[in-house]
Amino acid sequence: MSNNAHAPATKDAQMGAIARFLQATEINTRLLGMVGALLLIWGGFHIYGAVFNGQGAFITPRNLWNLMVQTSSIGIMATGMVLVIVTRNIDLSVGSLIGVTGMAMGILQVEILPDYVGIGHWSIWIITAIVGLALGALIGAFHGWLIAYRDIPSFIVTLGGLMVWRGMAFLSAGGKTIAPVDANFALLGGGPYGTVGEMGSWIVGAIAAAGVIWMIVAGRASRSKHDFPQRPMWAEYVLGALGLGLIAGTVWIVNAYPWPKGIVKDYAAANGLTLDPETTFISHGFAIPVLILLGVGILMTILMTRTRFGRYVFAIGGNPEAAALAGINTKAMTTKIFALMGMLSGLAAVIASARLNSATNALGTLDELYVIAAAVIGGTSLAGGVGTIYGAILGALVMQSLQSGMVLIGFDAAVQRIVVGVVLVLAVYLDNLYNKAVK
Repeated sequence: MSNNAHAPATKDAQMGAIARFLQATEINTRLLGMVGALLLIWGGFHIYGAVFNGQGAFITPRNLWNLMVQTSSIGIMATGMVLVIVTRNIDLSVGSLIGVTGMAMGILQVEILPDYVGIGHWSIWIITAIVGLALGALIGAFHGWLIAYRDIPSFIVTLGGLMVWRGMAFLSAGGKTIAPVDANFALLGGGPYGTVGEMGSWIVGAIAAAGVIWMIVAGRASRSKHDFPQRPMWAEYVLGALGLGLIAGTVWIVNAYPWPKGIVKDYAAANGLTLDPETTFISHGFAIPVLILLGVGILMTILMTRTRFGRYVFAIGGNPEAAALAGINTKAMTTKIFALMGMLSGLAAVIASARLNSATNALGTLDELYVIAAAVIGGTSLAGGVGTIYGAILGALVMQSLQSGMVLIGFDAAVQRIVVGVVLVLAVYLDNLYNKAVK
């Protein structure tokens, strides 16, 4: 009886300790929940594989490396979708934008540029990438203009864009696949050669670690300057340790995945080296698409949290009428936001077509569903005014983990789509519950 009497008090004390920890470290509870869900997904698929297939194949350096690469294009577009949804709009055309910009880039680098600068010229991949980004931005700006200045709902404009640009992708080459793309351009898609290697990955990790330390130090200095309350030092140490540990673990994972034996053999033959494919270990390291995603994530976070543009985005999402009355040019902002979304779709097309080493009219099919789902799962509210870049990237990782895991355990495409639909509806439902709890 005595033990039962003390049990509630002990539980309350424990919950109080957890609440105090979260308050002191200022860790976002939504982010914590997403990380927990991600770990459950990884663990679930790994255990399922171990029980039913005799070997857990999910939590391995090979699969996690591929998972990062597969997440890149969806994650890049999800960062732009945050801005679109925060301002109470939607963009259903991003998948078709990948298709049409990918085909345009394929035709440019395979059929046009070699006639002017020569096959394999160093400038081909640069010109192609710039044209892809510019074309995506132009199409996005056109969508934004129709929405802002012609008062057509974003759902209708981008639904029309979904069909129009997919049709244009087919007509641009008569349904043919354009391949192979420029060799340098293909590196942007990853693969054994499209990486920075072991040493390069540790350099990236060191830069990231320095960034974590700088953020903590600069954060304390900024709080002191503006007389804001400081986090306890132990909380700073905990956050620093978590950040540095995550960076070190990620670098270790990408470096633990070696080149396939056949690639080692081809590399040795091409460079006149004597290497034994059976014993030679060459690390992949970070893939270029993953580094592009990290760079986009950092730049978009700065744009959303440190610039006037970002403040205007949240102001429009919170109350469009009040934002207009406050002097914000909401029409111009809408056009810019959709232009940015289009440019990020063009960048995603660069990565997607480079990964395939070809351009097809089906490139990006249904990607709009995964992008929207990633943003919503990441905490972007469909009611507008709320959203984070890191949440969208984490949401993209969750979506890709589900898809990759279902492929590994043998679920067919129909089941995969069912799961994606259920997860999207569940994410919106949980978002509503979270908002009610906060209020």
